[in-house]
Amino acid sequence: MSRPMLIAPSILAADFSRLGDEVRAIDEAGCDWVHVDVMDGHFVPNISFGAIAVKAVRPVTRKILDVHLMIAPCDLFLEEFAAAGADIITVHAEAGPHLDRSLQSIKALGKKAGVSLNPGTPESVLEYVLDRLDLILVMTVNPGFGGQAFIPATAEKVRRIRSMVGGRDIDIQVDGGITPETVPFVAAAGANVFVAGSAVYKGEGVDDYRANISAIRAAAQAAGKD
Repeated sequence: MSRPMLIAPSILAADFSRLGDEVRAIDEAGCDWVHVDVMDGHFVPNISFGAIAVKAVRPVTRKILDVHLMIAPCDLFLEEFAAAGADIITVHAEAGPHLDRSLQSIKALGKKAGVSLNPGTPESVLEYVLDRLDLILVMTVNPGFGGQAFIPATAEKVRRIRSMVGGRDIDIQVDGGITPETVPFVAAAGANVFVAGSAVYKGEGVDDYRANISAIRAAAQAAGKD
């Protein structure tokens, strides 16, 4: 099943002093989703946003808010992020012992549910939860910091996950080191949603962001053609 190639800029790379304006800028520049990286300083070695930031940017854009929870435990906070305006809530398979329960909770809140896998986590952990998923996020760097280099071996994991998913209605997303130069590897492997932070927020303002988004999209579309 052919799926559209979607660009989800990570606002982790935005200018935090002008966060609302930065979200408006990527919206106008043609992004498909807005990716919000939530880090707790415990599950990953950095602290970023909380639900209050999601609530603050929700009125700024009508695009899908794609909230990636790099926190442990996550279950205590699912309702808070749902209420703040998240459209998709993605939890890490490594963040707790009851992945299926977490996904059930997200769905019960009326939100789309995703699972993220760190580079060292095998895709076999997805086997028993596939029917609960709307999205699988393959980390193409080790989570915790922006601006890291893409890990080439993760493209083969994407390929295996695409085969596992089959005809299910599940988006495959990649996050980490995504640029016009690296996106062909994961697009050709079967990914269709591309998170990019530094590669989108280069330059300044709508025109630069539009050019950056267009370059990533064009490279993904070219590689994704059979």
